[in-house]
Amino acid sequence: PDPRLIAAIRRVSEQVPDLRIVVDHLPHSPIPADAAARAAYEGDLRAIAQNPHVYIKLSEIPVLINGKLQTDPHVYQAPLDAIWDVFGEDHSLFGSDWPNSDHVTTFPQTFSIVRSYMAGKSPAAREKYFWKNSIAAYKWKSRQGSQPTA
Repeated sequence: PDPRLIAAIRRVSEQVPDLRIVVDHLPHSPIPADAAARAAYEGDLRAIAQNPHVYIKLSEIPVLINGKLQTDPHVYQAPLDAIWDVFGEDHSLFGSDWPNSDHVTTFPQTFSIVRSYMAGKSPAAREKYFWKNSIAAYKWKSRQGSQPTA
Protein backbone atom coordinates (compact mmCIF):
# COMPACT_ATOMS: atom_id res chain seq x y z
CA PRO A 1 0.00 0.00 0.00
CA ASP A 2 1.17 3.47 -0.80
CA PRO A 3 0.14 6.69 0.99
CA ARG A 4 -2.77 7.24 -1.44
CA LEU A 5 -4.18 3.81 -0.65
CA ILE A 6 -3.79 4.39 3.10
CA ALA A 7 -5.66 7.69 2.74
CA ALA A 8 -8.41 5.88 0.80
CA ILE A 9 -8.62 3.19 3.48
CA ARG A 10 -9.04 5.95 6.05
CA ARG A 11 -11.93 7.47 4.09
CA VAL A 12 -13.63 4.11 3.61
CA SER A 13 -13.19 3.14 7.26
CA GLU A 14 -14.72 6.46 8.33
CA GLN A 15 -17.65 6.11 5.93
CA VAL A 16 -18.27 2.42 6.72
CA PRO A 17 -16.95 2.07 10.29
CA ASP A 18 -18.16 -1.52 10.77
CA LEU A 19 -16.40 -2.79 7.65
CA ARG A 20 -13.59 -5.20 8.51
CA ILE A 21 -10.44 -4.20 6.63
CA VAL A 22 -7.13 -6.07 6.47
CA VAL A 23 -4.24 -4.01 5.12
CA ASP A 24 -1.35 -6.12 3.89
CA HIS A 25 2.24 -5.49 2.88
CA LEU A 26 2.55 -2.38 5.05
CA PRO A 27 6.25 -2.99 5.82
CA HIS A 28 6.99 -2.21 2.14
CA SER A 29 4.83 0.88 1.87
CA PRO A 30 6.83 3.80 0.50
CA ILE A 31 7.09 6.39 3.27
CA PRO A 32 7.00 9.94 1.90
CA ALA A 33 10.24 11.90 2.20
CA ASP A 34 8.42 15.25 2.20
CA ALA A 35 7.65 16.22 5.82
CA ALA A 36 4.05 17.31 5.15
CA ALA A 37 3.26 14.21 3.10
CA ARG A 38 4.88 12.00 5.73
CA ALA A 39 2.83 13.65 8.49
CA ALA A 40 -0.36 13.10 6.46
CA TYR A 41 0.55 9.45 5.89
CA GLU A 42 1.32 8.86 9.57
CA GLY A 43 -1.90 10.67 10.54
CA ASP A 44 -3.88 8.39 8.22
CA LEU A 45 -2.26 5.33 9.78
CA ARG A 46 -3.06 6.53 13.31
CA ALA A 47 -6.64 7.28 12.27
CA ILE A 48 -7.30 3.86 10.77
CA ALA A 49 -5.66 2.22 13.78
CA GLN A 50 -8.42 3.74 15.93
CA ASN A 51 -11.04 1.70 14.09
CA PRO A 52 -11.47 -1.64 15.91
CA HIS A 53 -12.31 -3.33 12.58
CA VAL A 54 -9.02 -2.50 10.84
CA TYR A 55 -6.16 -5.01 10.97
CA ILE A 56 -2.62 -4.91 9.66
CA LYS A 57 -1.21 -8.08 8.14
CA LEU A 58 2.55 -7.86 8.47
CA SER A 59 3.32 -9.64 5.24
CA GLU A 60 5.98 -9.33 2.57
CA ILE A 61 8.58 -8.65 5.24
CA PRO A 62 11.83 -10.17 3.88
CA VAL A 63 13.99 -7.82 1.83
CA LEU A 64 16.94 -8.17 -0.47
CA ILE A 65 19.73 -5.62 -0.25
CA ASN A 66 22.25 -5.78 -3.08
CA GLY A 67 20.62 -9.05 -4.12
CA LYS A 68 21.16 -10.69 -0.73
CA LEU A 69 18.42 -11.75 1.68
CA GLN A 70 18.68 -9.89 4.96
CA THR A 71 18.37 -12.30 7.88
CA ASP A 72 19.61 -9.99 10.63
CA PRO A 73 16.53 -9.19 12.77
CA HIS A 74 17.84 -5.66 13.38
CA VAL A 75 17.23 -4.83 9.71
CA TYR A 76 13.51 -5.31 10.34
CA GLN A 77 13.24 -3.96 13.89
CA ALA A 78 12.59 -0.24 13.27
CA PRO A 79 10.06 -0.52 10.42
CA LEU A 80 8.11 -3.30 12.15
CA ASP A 81 8.20 -1.49 15.49
CA ALA A 82 6.79 1.64 13.81
CA ILE A 83 3.80 -0.36 12.56
CA TRP A 84 3.42 -2.35 15.78
CA ASP A 85 3.48 0.83 17.86
CA VAL A 86 0.54 2.22 15.87
CA PHE A 87 -1.62 -0.90 15.54
CA GLY A 88 -0.55 -2.92 18.56
CA GLU A 89 -0.88 -6.56 19.42
CA ASP A 90 -4.66 -6.66 18.97
CA HIS A 91 -4.71 -5.53 15.34
CA SER A 92 -1.54 -7.03 13.85
CA LEU A 93 -1.48 -10.46 12.27
CA PHE A 94 0.91 -12.75 10.49
CA GLY A 95 1.04 -13.08 6.73
CA SER A 96 3.87 -14.65 4.78
CA ASP A 97 2.89 -13.58 1.25
CA TRP A 98 3.69 -17.12 0.12
CA PRO A 99 3.88 -18.14 -2.74
CA ASN A 100 4.31 -14.60 -4.09
CA SER A 101 7.42 -14.21 -1.93
CA ASP A 102 9.24 -17.19 -3.43
CA HIS A 103 11.28 -14.82 -5.63
CA VAL A 104 12.73 -13.31 -2.43
CA THR A 105 13.03 -16.32 -0.12
CA THR A 106 11.38 -19.51 1.08
CA PHE A 107 8.45 -19.73 3.47
CA PRO A 108 10.62 -21.26 6.25
CA GLN A 109 13.11 -18.39 5.96
CA THR A 110 10.28 -15.83 6.02
CA PHE A 111 8.85 -17.49 9.11
CA SER A 112 12.27 -17.50 10.75
CA ILE A 113 12.67 -13.75 10.19
CA VAL A 114 9.20 -13.03 11.57
CA ARG A 115 9.66 -15.38 14.52
CA SER A 116 12.92 -13.59 15.39
CA TYR A 117 11.12 -10.25 15.43
CA MET A 118 8.22 -11.61 17.50
CA ALA A 119 10.58 -13.25 20.03
CA GLY A 120 10.77 -9.89 21.80
CA LYS A 121 7.00 -9.77 22.32
CA SER A 122 5.05 -11.37 25.15
CA PRO A 123 3.66 -14.91 24.74
CA ALA A 124 0.14 -13.45 24.62
CA ALA A 125 1.15 -10.99 21.87
CA ARG A 126 2.76 -13.78 19.84
CA GLU A 127 -0.33 -15.94 20.16
CA LYS A 128 -2.54 -13.06 18.98
CA TYR A 129 -0.22 -12.22 16.11
CA PHE A 130 0.28 -15.75 14.81
CA TRP A 131 -3.34 -16.92 14.98
CA LYS A 132 -5.89 -15.35 17.35
CA ASN A 133 -6.11 -12.02 15.52
CA SER A 134 -6.80 -13.86 12.27
CA ILE A 135 -10.05 -15.11 13.79
CA ALA A 136 -11.12 -11.56 14.61
CA ALA A 137 -10.06 -10.25 11.20
CA TYR A 138 -11.39 -13.02 8.99
CA LYS A 139 -14.09 -14.56 11.22
CA TRP A 140 -12.92 -18.06 10.36
CA LYS A 141 -14.45 -21.00 12.16
CA SER A 142 -12.76 -24.21 13.33
CA ARG A 143 -13.70 -27.02 10.98
CA GLN A 144 -11.78 -29.79 12.70
CA GLY A 145 -11.53 -30.74 16.34
CA SER A 146 -7.75 -30.42 16.19
CA GLN A 147 -7.96 -26.72 15.30
CA PRO A 148 -7.62 -24.25 18.15
CA THR A 149 -10.43 -21.90 19.08
CA ALA A 150 -10.14 -18.45 20.49
